[in-house]
Formats: sequence, C-alpha cells, structure tokens
Amino acid sequence: MNKLLVVGIIVVVVLLGLWAFVTYRGTSPTPQVQESTEQVSEPRQVVVNLEEQNESGISGTASLVESEEGLWVILNLEGAPENAAQPAHIHRNACEEIGAVLYPLEFPVNGFSQTLLPLTLEELMADLPLSVNVHKSAEEPQIYVACGNI
Repeated sequence: MNKLLVVGIIVVVVLLGLWAFVTYRGTSPTPQVQESTEQVSEPRQVVVNLEEQNESGISGTASLVESEEGLWVILNLEGAPENAAQPAHIHRNACEEIGAVLYPLEFPVNGFSQTLLPLTLEELMADLPLSVNVHKSAEEPQIYVACGNI
C-alpha cells in the first residue's frame, strides 16, 4: 500500500476518534468564550442637600437610592438633637412653597433614618417638583428645621 494512503487513513481514523470523543463528552476540544452582552447596572441614586431652616442649625442630605426592593430614602442630618425623633416627609412642591405630604419617612433619630418606598426613582421624579422636609418634633411639626428640593 502506498504510504500516503496509509497516512491518510490514520488521519481519518484519528479525526473520527476525536469527533466521537467530543460528541460523547458533549464539549468542544477548544473552549468557546462567549462575551456577555448583559450589562450590570449600578444603583441609581440622587442626593438631595437639606438646607437649614428657621435657624435650626440642622442640615444634611437625603439620598434616594433605587434598589430591587424599591426606593430607599436615607436621611443623614448634622446638628440634630440627641435621642429625639423628628418627623420627615417627601412633600409636593419645592421648599419655598411646600405642599402636602406625598410620602411619610421614618423619623430620623440622632440624625439618621432610612425608609423603603414601594416605587422607582423614575416614578418619584414623575411627580416633580418635590421636596424632602424635616420638622422640629411631633409636638411642633409646623417648625421646619431642614428642607431640600428633589
């Protein structure tokens, strides 16, 4: 037999054996790397500066952070009284013409609170103008101590 024919038969047998092995194992001999087109999105967040009102000495931020659970509203106040709960809300309109309460928030104590609202940042922004307002106390809710426009 011709040497070239023998080499050709050997090559065919090896290739058939490799094909059978790969088919049996269910994998390809060289791994295929697939690039993901899926993008990992960062949480959407808006930070609202809360400005002092009525010479209270209280200011800070309200962070609006979108998550899978809903919209977190995180209040961080500086100058807040110790161990005192202060009513806080998201109101209709800007601070200059504050309107009705749209969403009550957990009252900050020692300058901190976090509230989970059952909506998205986009849904909240559809209701602009809005503001975040902090009141002096439950006994004196008419006195605003900090406010910020969303």
